[in-house]
Amino acid sequence: MDFWPTLYVFVLASFIGLGVIRRVSRLLHTPLMSLTNAISAIAVVGSILVTGGDYPLRIRILGAIALFASMTNIVSGFLITDRMLKMFKTDKRGEGNPT
Repeated sequence: MDFWPTLYVFVLASFIGLGVIRRVSRLLHTPLMSLTNAISAIAVVGSILVTGGDYPLRIRILGAIALFASMTNIVSGFLITDRMLKMFKTDKRGEGNPT
């Protein structure tokens, strides 16, 4: 595969993705984060296959880096989503109870 067409598609997709994400309403952030977590889960499966496959060492190292980056993205996404959802929870204690 040629390097330059691949790089061109990557850069173009990055700019388009950044433009789309910037226009998303703050109310849609949590569903969007869930979607990116699902996409990262697909990247984790692919990077596990590359890391454990019979490829040259430099490709397996890149697979391990991709695995680390994808897992970091998933864990961070879940932590951020959980934190945002906690903002919408109501207090379970009664207003007359000082406990």
